[in-house]
Amino acid sequence: MTSWIKENCVSFFQLFCIKVVKTGRVPQHIAFIMDGNRRFAKKHKHAETVVGHHKGFDKLSETLKWCLDLGIPEVTVYAFSIENFKRQEDEVNGIMDLARDKFQRLLNEIDSINEWGVKIHVAGRLSLLPEDVQQLISKVMLATRYNNKMQLNIAYAYTGRDEISRAASCLIDGVQNNELPADAIDEDMISQTLDIGEPELLIRTSGEVRLSDFMLWQVSHTVLYFSDVLWPEFTIWNLLGAIIHFQRHAPPSQPIKDNTEVQQEFLDKLERRRWKDLESIVGC
Repeated sequence: MTSWIKENCVSFFQLFCIKVVKTGRVPQHIAFIMDGNRRFAKKHKHAETVVGHHKGFDKLSETLKWCLDLGIPEVTVYAFSIENFKRQEDEVNGIMDLARDKFQRLLNEIDSINEWGVKIHVAGRLSLLPEDVQQLISKVMLATRYNNKMQLNIAYAYTGRDEISRAASCLIDGVQNNELPADAIDEDMISQTLDIGEPELLIRTSGEVRLSDFMLWQVSHTVLYFSDVLWPEFTIWNLLGAIIHFQRHAPPSQPIKDNTEVQQEFLDKLERRRWKDLESIVGC
């Protein structure tokens, strides 16, 4: 069985190339639309499409190690869209079973994950998932809460529009509960209320050149890179090529605006509520 982070997956020459690429600016947050799992299964004549999703997870475990070697502190992956619930029942059930297996394996490997310093954040409308999957996800997030070497954001039961609508609801509730004045809501506040921060580089595989309702608010300054390779066939050379593309086209880093005391207090309250919601799912 494949671990969440695959060790010893780079050769000496690949490690040398990583060091060369690191002499330039490396994105601090990369997002992946991991597209092509079903086409991979069809290409290799697998009867069940879920085989492609298993291969896609294997590729994710490799990619996370590459990102750690590159010193990238935040990675976001689009794992399952709300729209994917419309797929055939057997495929959706297979994906949910895959989630059960992989999140349980993550819990089994929690000492290694904590040693790597990886914080897991699952972004999306978790209430749409089966209760046992919600509990596994909540346990994983709580168990890795204080890790700080890398943050892995997994967009699951997610769309960008749903993320924006939930952020808007949080801000409206804040105003109605007198926790936040209406004039304190600006672009930065909306950004910080969302599930996921802004990536510097977004990579989509399989030849598609759409965002597919992924991180719609966050990508206004993001460098986009589209690759024809199917996600299970993605290699370290594809990743390094994307980073070189980023180095050629990246805009200047955006300055970070300080929050007012009222804004920060509201965001801190929101963060505490989210952790409390996870604890209630687990039954802490």
